[in-house]
Amino acid sequence: MSASPSPSVPPAGSAGADVLRTLLERPLPAVMGVLNVTPDSFSDGGEFIAPEQAFARARAMIADGVDIIDIGAESTRPYKGAQPVTADRELARLKPVLAGVVALGVPVSIDSMKAEVVAFALDQGAAIVNDVWGLQRDAAMAPLVAAKGVPVIVMHNRDNADPTIDIVTDMKTFFLRSLDIAAKAGIAREKIVLDPGIGFGKTAEQSMIALARLRELDMFGLPILVGASRKRFIASVSPSEPKERLAGSIAAHLIAAQRGAKIIRTHDVAETLQALRVAHAIESKP
Repeated sequence: MSASPSPSVPPAGSAGADVLRTLLERPLPAVMGVLNVTPDSFSDGGEFIAPEQAFARARAMIADGVDIIDIGAESTRPYKGAQPVTADRELARLKPVLAGVVALGVPVSIDSMKAEVVAFALDQGAAIVNDVWGLQRDAAMAPLVAAKGVPVIVMHNRDNADPTIDIVTDMKTFFLRSLDIAAKAGIAREKIVLDPGIGFGKTAEQSMIALARLRELDMFGLPILVGASRKRFIASVSPSEPKERLAGSIAAHLIAAQRGAKIIRTHDVAETLQALRVAHAIESKP
């Protein structure tokens, strides 16, 4: 299968200007589907790196009801072992697939910590920026996001896990720094989403604490995204390989939704959406 033709790309930021507001106004959390065009992602590395495989995966997620497709071309696996790549390599993986995925009509977020890659993706029609280093790794990221006027997901991260710290306090301090960077760059506060970064720079225990105390992030008055899908902390409770963690992922995501998460990032769109819908239906009964 050849790559889909490039769509007529809207001006940068126009697609993302209202997409976040629309999704957050709904009673159910929005579901973000993972599309990794990488050879080494922890759960599905290599499965969707070919354009025809990536397009098929995107279409399948759309059929399952996905709200956002999160596309990434560098593994940021939430523990040791990810191999950093250059911006050129990341772009080489994105270029054959990004425009074709955008053309499918569902909002696309670009999962990258590099401003150069994000700029390309936004010019191709991506609507949301997903920065796993919360605007703190690439100094050009915040000014770019501000200039393009798009929503940004600010994720908590650490270079190394430290089991001795209060991880929620660390998250709060990190987010205060990120929000200061965002404000100084001119990013509108209503376009910011916070992500506790489950598994990133955290022990398994700290990931569970972050979920248990998720409501403490309400102090920022911003929507929360949670991506616990197939993460290693599940195996610390119930030994399992990544693709054997569907039930644990759903349990974590339902708890996150109960604690106010407005976006759920998952590898398993249909199953997650069904769980969210059933939980919401039950909770809505008198």
